[in-house]
Amino acid sequence: MIHRRMSLTAAAAVLAVVAGCSSASSKDTGAPASVSPTSAGTYRGQSFPTPRPRPNFTLTDTAGKSYNFGAQTKGHPTLVYFGYTHCPDICPTTMATFGVALSQVSAKVGKDTRVVFVTTDPARDTPAVIAGWLGHFDEELPVKFIGLTGSQAQVKTAQQLAGVPLASDHGQQHSAEVLLYGADDMDRVFYTSGVSPSDISHDLPLVGTEKE
Repeated sequence: MIHRRMSLTAAAAVLAVVAGCSSASSKDTGAPASVSPTSAGTYRGQSFPTPRPRPNFTLTDTAGKSYNFGAQTKGHPTLVYFGYTHCPDICPTTMATFGVALSQVSAKVGKDTRVVFVTTDPARDTPAVIAGWLGHFDEELPVKFIGLTGSQAQVKTAQQLAGVPLASDHGQQHSAEVLLYGADDMDRVFYTSGVSPSDISHDLPLVGTEKE
């Protein structure tokens, strides 16, 4: 785990040196097989043949308040990741990727985009723990990352509604998928482990209210 706040330059350095965690890939966890890369010239992520609507689930944010994902991110391009703060590499790498990607887009896209981290380890990831951890990655961004936790049952429901494989082993075996919902509240794009900041920064304007 990283113990100090990072500049975006330092976050970029993290991407070059960490990889691997106990996160499971879509292939390992049985994620939907009916996916395919998009055609050249559109998204750099992979796409679902049938777009999926933004789900509604309610968890607790880092301020200890109830947070309805569907209602409170409605109309915003939204990156969603399920992981845990004690993860040694894949989870911090993914958060660092988001931070760098958002530093590469226009101010409008950056302010419109939401990043949501949902813990798969609610027993250890309290609101305060999540807030401190996310602060390593969003300090220089105009819109702070949203961290969510809840009961184990609530977290399970959130994963089911989002369509990602359920985490196991106290949340330490979890999907490595990143979901991207557009301003139209549909999920057309997802990324697997190893996604680059440039892939995300390329796709965010395409799912936004207008292109850069």
